[in-house]
Amino acid sequence: MSELPPAPRVLQMRLVVHTDDYETALAFYRDALGAREELTVHGDDGAKVTILDVGRATLELSNSAQVDLIDRVEVGRPVSPRLRVAFEVADAATVTDELVGAGAELIAPPTRTPWDSLNSRLGAPAGLQLTIFEELR
Repeated sequence: MSELPPAPRVLQMRLVVHTDDYETALAFYRDALGAREELTVHGDDGAKVTILDVGRATLELSNSAQVDLIDRVEVGRPVSPRLRVAFEVADAATVTDELVGAGAELIAPPTRTPWDSLNSRLGAPAGLQLTIFEELR
């Protein structure tokens, strides 16, 4: 009889982003990217928060050499801030075009990587740099 693995200790990862332009950020991530609204709370004195469901979350830890490699492959030059948010989608080219149309800055168009994904890089509302990626395998 095999033992069941222990229950996971961490149940959810939530990235909390402070934005000075809440409405623009909400429209971009909810409406343009298509993240499902999970909870919205408006409090006293104009306080607002919206929690968006963006699918499964992972924490990717990369050293400087790996960050440099990814930047070379995806963009051709160093551009990564300390934190970058990556979203897996079914069609990276279409989503990239839609997000640029919704106000994102195109840093690098969809590029096939050696690890067999199609990745683009965007500057997005709330001061985030995004990788939009599609697994090709």
